[in-house]
Amino acid sequence: MIYFREYLKPKNLQEAYEVLTSKNAKIIGGATFLKLSNQSFETAIDLIDAKLDFIRESENEIEIGAMVTLSEFEDNTIISNLYNGFLKNITENILSFQMRNLITVGGTIFPKFGFSDLITGLLVLETEVHLYKNGKIRLEDFLNTKIQKDILEKITIKKKTLAVSFKNIKNSEYDFSIINIAVSKSENEVKIAVGARPAMAVLITKDLNFFEDIDKAVESLLNKIKFSDDLRASKIYRQKVCKALLKRALREVIQ
Repeated sequence: MIYFREYLKPKNLQEAYEVLTSKNAKIIGGATFLKLSNQSFETAIDLIDAKLDFIRESENEIEIGAMVTLSEFEDNTIISNLYNGFLKNITENILSFQMRNLITVGGTIFPKFGFSDLITGLLVLETEVHLYKNGKIRLEDFLNTKIQKDILEKITIKKKTLAVSFKNIKNSEYDFSIINIAVSKSENEVKIAVGARPAMAVLITKDLNFFEDIDKAVESLLNKIKFSDDLRASKIYRQKVCKALLKRALREVIQ
């Protein structure tokens, strides 16, 4: 159950940050995932009027505002053209269209949800998180840094030459992933992200030479990734599925 007394819609990030740091307040994003936990706080901050619903492209990067919904994300031409629709293909299969109309990019990334397909996909790209107080930080560093009283303004994705692949498995079409895997390959480097373990996604970076024998490489990597049980799947099941999906993804980008 979620309980709060006051609902505010600040016009800019400075106003929102002042409320966040002066009261028992919480940024609610699209408010979609609040029901996943029991919370009680004084003030709910909605950034809907803070002009953070933008997707912009420059020569070297793409900027995505925190209040962009997943439905806007998947329908945007810029996102559709990035890496042959890599991120579009990920987001358009998250839950239902009605839910994607509510879920925001910031509301997915800032809480660091372990089940997030989007976080896993972004990890294997060169993604940076832009925070109002703490500034710019790489996504993989952000996931491992304890940050509470701050606001996610936007993310940026650097344009690079990459081969990419995303794999996941669910119990049903509108459920969260049991396991999700993303792989990217640049000229000499391979990045692997594994999420829905069910813990937060982890990133592993290796030289391309490490994957001369993909079967052997996957066995080595799985020994470094921790899996756990939850209501959706067991630790052992996740390990076995991860092994199969990871081999497929690696073969797609390497061979």
